[in-house]
Amino acid sequence: MKTSPSKTPTILVLLGGTGDLAWRKIVPALYNLWLDNCIPKHFSLISIGRRDLTDQQLQKHLKEGLDNFSRRGKTKPADWKQFSKFISYLQGEFSLVSTYQAIGERIAALEQTWKVAANRIFYMAVPPNDFEEIIKSLGKSGLAADKTKSRIVIEKPFGHDSKSAKHLNTILHSMFDESQAYRIDHYLGKETVQNILAFRFANALFEPTWNRNYIDNVQITVMEELGVENRGNYYETAGALRDMIQNHLLQLVCLIAMEPPVSFQADEVRNKKVDILNAIRKIKPAEVDKVAVRGQYGTGKIAAKKVKGYRQEPDVNKNSQVETFAALRVFIDNWRWQDVPFYLRSGKRMDESICTITIQFKPVPHKSFPPDAADGWKPNVILLKIQPQMGINICFQAKEP
Repeated sequence: MKTSPSKTPTILVLLGGTGDLAWRKIVPALYNLWLDNCIPKHFSLISIGRRDLTDQQLQKHLKEGLDNFSRRGKTKPADWKQFSKFISYLQGEFSLVSTYQAIGERIAALEQTWKVAANRIFYMAVPPNDFEEIIKSLGKSGLAADKTKSRIVIEKPFGHDSKSAKHLNTILHSMFDESQAYRIDHYLGKETVQNILAFRFANALFEPTWNRNYIDNVQITVMEELGVENRGNYYETAGALRDMIQNHLLQLVCLIAMEPPVSFQADEVRNKKVDILNAIRKIKPAEVDKVAVRGQYGTGKIAAKKVKGYRQEPDVNKNSQVETFAALRVFIDNWRWQDVPFYLRSGKRMDESICTITIQFKPVPHKSFPPDAADGWKPNVILLKIQPQMGINICFQAKEP
């Protein structure tokens, strides 16, 4: 048995448990946590969805996702047999009181069997337009009344603009304490992303040059071979700018640009990030075409295989103007980064899937070597590779022999 008996009993209610996010990300992550002995002995994954499925049908569907997306590769039959025992399914509409009554009854039955009160995590792996209704229903149903044991997890995007984000935050705080809420950006869980702060602040070698005096520009690139797949309904409300740049890429900007934190407590790191967001130079409407580019993929070939254009994807408007590629140049107006451009790029149906951060240094002020000895010399570069391969490359020059 892979579970650890020492950890607190936990019930994870996965709202939207039949969706793409659960299939590709959440369940594979839970499975790997279980293999790493990080799941308690008393654990249950209650998946909530609108489809008419049995527990076995859902488990079969989730296993397909595991076999495709788990970092350990395909599941072993014995391991899956043990892990699948944690998974159950409840069919229900998020708008119905009966759905939350059924969740409450399932939780009560588990706690009675375990003879202990469990931690409850309500994970909203649902389209953003469902957030408000679910938050209100969880609050009114009393499912999250125990503030010490109940948590709510909200995937991005949190609202679609400043006004809607503030409104959603008001609704959230009317039902939950801030200490109960987790707004998730799964990019921050990537190992290389977590290593950015260690790379910067645990090495005396880099921090003295990490500023406008030495760095010419910073480039953050996130490209995918995949199209929108079966997420047309969501993508039509988001686009590349909201789907990637305003969350994932801006989080990476904050990690690259933030000042050294006094400690690595959550609030301290957050405050340093907020300082960077406040310092980003506002873009005037008349300047947008000078600092931003939007595009949309058409029909073509990826790896010699013909693929659809965005407007031919399921649930996409045939005349859609939603961007699937976005590029942006931003500046951070503070002492460390004044006038250093940060280039942000993200797109789907590109020729490869990569996520990299390039720190481009300025050229040396004077080249002493003759041209034949310094042929092809370029300014120094630090390349942080987040995916598909993780790593850090440092490019420096040496004289031709």
